[in-house]
Amino acid sequence: MKLKSSPALLVAFSMVTSSLAPFVAIAPSVAQSSFSDVQGSWAQACIVELTQRNIISGYPDGTFRPNNPVTRAEYASLVGKAFPNAPRNRGAAQFVDVPSNYWAYNAITNASQTGFLSGYPGNVFNPTQSIPRAQVLVSLASGLNFAPSQPVANTLGLYADASAIPGYAQTGIAAATEKRLVVNYPDVNFLNPNQLASRAEVSTFLCQSLAGAGQFASVVPSQYVVGAAVATQRSQIVAGTLIPVSYTAAPQIVVAPNETVDLTVTVASDVRNSAGAIAIPQGSQVIGQLVPVNGGSQFVARTVVIGGQQYSINASSGIVLTKKSLRDTSLIKTLGGAALGAGASAIIGGVTGDRLQGSGNLILASSIGAAVGANQGRNLGSAIRDAAIGAAIGAGAAGVIGDRIITPKKVFTGAAAGAAIGGSIDRGTVGEVIVINPMSDLNLTLNTATTLP
Repeated sequence: MKLKSSPALLVAFSMVTSSLAPFVAIAPSVAQSSFSDVQGSWAQACIVELTQRNIISGYPDGTFRPNNPVTRAEYASLVGKAFPNAPRNRGAAQFVDVPSNYWAYNAITNASQTGFLSGYPGNVFNPTQSIPRAQVLVSLASGLNFAPSQPVANTLGLYADASAIPGYAQTGIAAATEKRLVVNYPDVNFLNPNQLASRAEVSTFLCQSLAGAGQFASVVPSQYVVGAAVATQRSQIVAGTLIPVSYTAAPQIVVAPNETVDLTVTVASDVRNSAGAIAIPQGSQVIGQLVPVNGGSQFVARTVVIGGQQYSINASSGIVLTKKSLRDTSLIKTLGGAALGAGASAIIGGVTGDRLQGSGNLILASSIGAAVGANQGRNLGSAIRDAAIGAAIGAGAAGVIGDRIITPKKVFTGAAAGAAIGGSIDRGTVGEVIVINPMSDLNLTLNTATTLP
């Protein structure tokens, strides 16, 4: 059955394995704080706390059955007992499957009015339906009026299985996470959002909610509570952290040995901080420069752009020492589709750097290889030079500045023009260029610990 779009409607549920023996029935006693099946349990302290507060109780046989699933009707009774003073902000719903003589009728009505629960299309409540963990957390966030203060994606990055969180639940779970309501046992990194909530799990969610409201100190083992308060958390990434990046404009970058080139790359996969949270999401931009170092070229990053905001970082790639001479016949293939630095263009073409609109720019030399190939029988250096001159002219004609890239058509037109004037340029001495493979050479290593909001 398709649910309504409201997050709260998805979380109307309760805890029971038999409607004949709901564990929320009030029968408090000293014995009930010592259930036979919770001794030594990770949730024992929480279960005892809620039992003593008459919020939960066990079964007549002295068990709690902590691993049993939860139904909507029992959860309605639980939140009513846990938050008896919650304001009623909505009108009472009339659910067709909850008659007035149903044992949880009043609890369900109250939970609906206070915003903890809603129904399904057609005014259906499904009181005996078992509910996943994600819906429990969204219910608490909705009923307690919690909203995330940090980017939802960043907060959900705390979970190794964040991709499994349903779309409707993401905002609510992020808010619940910030308030430290989320308890994951046995592995704190896995939310298991679509797993049916157990009686022990719902108990701990309630314990965290009540502790956050100042009712009592948290009694849930801290190793199972997700994260610190994310609302005030700052994500420190330790020095030595790898930042994989990609550059898709060209399969190779060619620069002169002494050339500095502005470059922007994309983070190829999520980068996590020391707490395991995503600090730099995949798709973020890293801004820096290719700079000459020890006879080679190194990418030095100074800025990362996350969600439109710029932050300073200190990261660098390894030093790229791969060089090719203009006498190297493989350079023709290398230039086909390469991003060409102004200094490299000057070397290849035998022209000055002002042939381009400014130093530090990259142009897409996708037709240089073809232009060279069309000059079979000519001196390799001459053919490359003329094609590069043409590329520079094409760039100038297109008004390329910064790191913008001209179209192959414009470059090809420029290359043709270069052939016409090639004879008038001093061929000079054959030089070398540095060839960078973006797939392997530009990956970054963080040089100093970095703190990001």
